Amino acid sequence: METNAITNRRRFLRSLSTAAAIALGWMQPLLALAAGWNKPAFEAGNVDGAITAAGVADALPSADIIIKAPEIAENGAQVPVEISSNIPGTDAILIFSDKNVQPYVGLFEFKNGAEPFISTRIKMGDTSTLRAVARANGRYFVNTREVKVTIGGCGT
Repeated sequence: METNAITNRRRFLRSLSTAAAIALGWMQPLLALAAGWNKPAFEAGNVDGAITAAGVADALPSADIIIKAPEIAENGAQVPVEISSNIPGTDAILIFSDKNVQPYVGLFEFKNGAEPFISTRIKMGDTSTLRAVARANGRYFVNTREVKVTIGGCGT
């Protein structure tokens, strides 16, 4: 009888350690995301501070960054945006919305020759300039588009 108790305890401990290993494995991607989060850029209160904190330097204007967004967004809580870059070697696209409380909308990276294209919905608190910044071969390029917002989406 005691042998069964020992065997059961060992099975329980093995399954517990397996469960812990699986849980830690699931947490690794979350920890990687947390490590890659650019807190200063997201917390910047103005677009210039956000751009600087995101590491964007001397962005050159480029019509090779295509921004598709509505001229008038009836609801700033969900503004559909598509951005693509025709600049060779584009490995990242960053989005900024000038008048948002937190102007840094996000960073999208492209690995192994993936097509630099994103389609997303963003919040815009007010009529604002939308900035798309492409990083290609270590340089930055920018294009802008004005989006008029009729109903605010960032708590307004």
